[in-house]
Amino acid sequence: MRSVTYSMGVSLDGYIVGPDGGFDWTEPDEDVFRFWIDEIRQVGVHLMGRRLYETMLYWETADQDPSLGDPEREWTSLWKPLPKVVFSTTLSAVQGNARLVSGGLAEEIERLRAEPGEGDIAIGGATLAAEAAASGLIDEYQAMVHPVLVGGGIPFFPRNERRVDLELVETRTFNSKFVYLRYRVARQAEL
Repeated sequence: MRSVTYSMGVSLDGYIVGPDGGFDWTEPDEDVFRFWIDEIRQVGVHLMGRRLYETMLYWETADQDPSLGDPEREWTSLWKPLPKVVFSTTLSAVQGNARLVSGGLAEEIERLRAEPGEGDIAIGGATLAAEAAASGLIDEYQAMVHPVLVGGGIPFFPRNERRVDLELVETRTFNSKFVYLRYRVARQAEL
């Protein structure tokens, strides 16, 4: 069965965007960007909400920018063909290799898990991830911790989530002071 992963950049104090809605502090250096390129290769479909979708729209046409470097071109070549599912009640259409869904996150994840396919089901965006977590659908949490305290904003983890026990799977420290943490949800074996 395909794993569901929630992966985002996060401030040391636990936010994916600051109180002003900004996330300029999440820009990766070359090593971290290369890491994200390698990670996206493991993804079979990417689920996202409207805000993240609108942020990532840049990559649908980024390859037309002549100033783009080789790593950005490589990311674009992986991102554009990647199937995406956008959850929104306000959008009427999406671009690229994306389809629009207006509800039913749990049903969509179960449908994707049942389909034959390679790669993880990735979730981006705290609101969508919180809904998946509340239903017990997230298998792994992956956080790229940025060396900044933003003091508020949208938290990586919802504040009203139930207890979830985790197993540390991987850590990685980058020369640039970023730390990657990967945890698997510790599920009790069913009797």
